[in-house]
Amino acid sequence: MKTIILLCLLTAARSAPAAETTVTSRPQLIEAIARATAGDTIRIAQGSYDGGITIPSLRGTREKPITITAADPQQPPVFSGGANGFHLSGCQWTEISHLHFEGAEANGLNVDDGGPQNPRAEGIRLHHLKVSGKAPPGNRDGIKLSGLAGFSVAHCTVTRWGTGGSGIDMVGCHDGSVEACTFRHDEGPASAAANGVQMKGGSSRITVRHCRFHSAGGRAINLGGSTGSEFFRPAKAPHEATSITVEDCLIMNSDAAIAFVGSDQSSFHHNTIIHPQRWVLRILQENTAPDMTPCRRGTFTDNLIVFQSSSLRSAVNTGPGTEAESFTFARNAWCCEDAPQRSRQPIQLPSPETDGRYGIIPTFTDSAESDFSQSAASPLRAFGIRLR
Repeated sequence: MKTIILLCLLTAARSAPAAETTVTSRPQLIEAIARATAGDTIRIAQGSYDGGITIPSLRGTREKPITITAADPQQPPVFSGGANGFHLSGCQWTEISHLHFEGAEANGLNVDDGGPQNPRAEGIRLHHLKVSGKAPPGNRDGIKLSGLAGFSVAHCTVTRWGTGGSGIDMVGCHDGSVEACTFRHDEGPASAAANGVQMKGGSSRITVRHCRFHSAGGRAINLGGSTGSEFFRPAKAPHEATSITVEDCLIMNSDAAIAFVGSDQSSFHHNTIIHPQRWVLRILQENTAPDMTPCRRGTFTDNLIVFQSSSLRSAVNTGPGTEAESFTFARNAWCCEDAPQRSRQPIQLPSPETDGRYGIIPTFTDSAESDFSQSAASPLRAFGIRLR
């Protein structure tokens, strides 16, 4: 009899309708989060709220995620201050959308698995968020992601993160995507240690696509890095990052558009790079632990690079301890705006390029308005960002 009653209760719980709650204050939000179960939606009314909200162990499911969003997506609530705007820890199948975070002391939004010893935080979806700061000093991120699996970040705008941090910093993340996001950092030397997007600590199988990077720091995309061994996920990964893809992105005015740093078998293709300040790409090995594989086997193909001779030091900056010669270069178009003769011969690369184009100037739709899509008459339409 007890078994029958228990089964009936479980069946009733599984079939119970998802709850929708609208909150108008911070205490109401915290209470709604504490009660949330699979399939529930929490809608937050327009207004200003104090940040620093911790969200532990939400348990949605693939079929019934837990959603925290704006009551009116056209008038998103704003969360200000706090160590982190929101800190999600150990959550699964949770969606955060249509919210603004500003002025957090550490990270605008922090999502983690609760530590490397815990199961991965699975099924996290972040979209239509705005995260902004005041370019505080140090390693502070717009969005910090640690130990996530099967995640997505889409249609987010991140501006003015820490001078030594990242717009999105990923440590030990896997099987995810960053899509249609915009990253804009302050210009100038204070931003030289910053990154737009960084994937390190054993991260794998992540795609960054259709994103825009405006003056996003010293490395717009840092594919790898240098991570303490205690933070790796999995614990004994032999690389900082592997099987990462960056495609169809616009990257403007960073010291380097892309840095491969202790990465293995990753791809950067069909991107448009405008005015890199020092290098187009870097191949580095910053984690020199004995069990780390050297940075190797990257591909750099089908990209459009527009640079100026007055600022570019060299196309590639290669550091010690790498296997730069294992990289593949093919079908890239190199265009020196102020001295076309500089790109009328093969660019000096660590391995020979196949089918490169040199010295041809593309025609953009409206570069004055940062529209770097190529016009129908452009001779280089096969290079760089593809039409959707």
